[in-house]
Amino acid sequence: MLAILATTFPFFALVLCGYIAVRRRMLPQLAIPGMNSFVLYFALPCLLYRFGATTPLAQLLDPGVFGVYLLSGLLCVAVVTVLSRSRRLDWNNAAFGALVAAFPNTGFMGVPLLLALLGPRSSGPVIVTLVVDLIVITSLCIALSRFGQGGSAAALRHALAGMVRNPMPWAIALGGLASAMAFDLPGPVMRTVGLLADAASPVALFTIGAVLARSHMNASTATPLADALPVALAKLLLHPLLMAGIGHAALAAGVPLDPFALRVLILVACLPSASNVVLLAERFGADTGRIALIILLSTALSFVTFSAAVTF
Repeated sequence: MLAILATTFPFFALVLCGYIAVRRRMLPQLAIPGMNSFVLYFALPCLLYRFGATTPLAQLLDPGVFGVYLLSGLLCVAVVTVLSRSRRLDWNNAAFGALVAAFPNTGFMGVPLLLALLGPRSSGPVIVTLVVDLIVITSLCIALSRFGQGGSAAALRHALAGMVRNPMPWAIALGGLASAMAFDLPGPVMRTVGLLADAASPVALFTIGAVLARSHMNASTATPLADALPVALAKLLLHPLLMAGIGHAALAAGVPLDPFALRVLILVACLPSASNVVLLAERFGADTGRIALIILLSTALSFVTFSAAVTF
């Protein structure tokens, strides 16, 4: 356990550094969008391209991994949506609560963390999970958020347009194409890509902390802990349990699924909630204070739960 904590601690420490920097006003909030843009449009796409280009195409197109991860995410969305609606939350807040419970922080935290823990072999399943979350789960929850308002189709179109503008799926696709064609970038270009890719992990983790601090500081109303903690626990406990149950059922049924890939999927599900959900919630008029608190709680608690899951 101590060896696992020694590996995971630096990643969570960088998140804490970003949080403290904004809370203590050492980093102005106006600088956060620039850091976010650097990670989203430069560093992280280079990291994902490098992963895609060096991963066998069969791993990137693994139907067993895709199906198990998608079914687990859909079930998590369904459970959290039903529970939220039973507490008389409107469809908008129920849908974004479901999204924050089913969408792990794979891009900013999971990619570097799982690479450090499991090595390059983990990159294929991780990339598949990013595709599912960015394209299917996010679009579904945005459409659900408009349910009953007559705007589901428009919201879905908006979600798809946002996906098209998101550089991460394109970076994954280009990397997969390079892998399929055995194409190598020229040396100087690849070294430039490598420098940006190496910057992704520390800057992304620091930015997560900064975004969480800004969301917490700018929340218009204080959200009761009882409104946020159950969803945070659903992210850290329910999502991994669904993944483990469905994955082992798939193995028992003879689905071609690599046990190592299943372990990667379970650890992805153990990650805290994605920090970009609060930006989507703000755009669609959901309770951003609640979403920010869920993300903050899941990130803080995951230092213990994620390390325990890795040990197990």
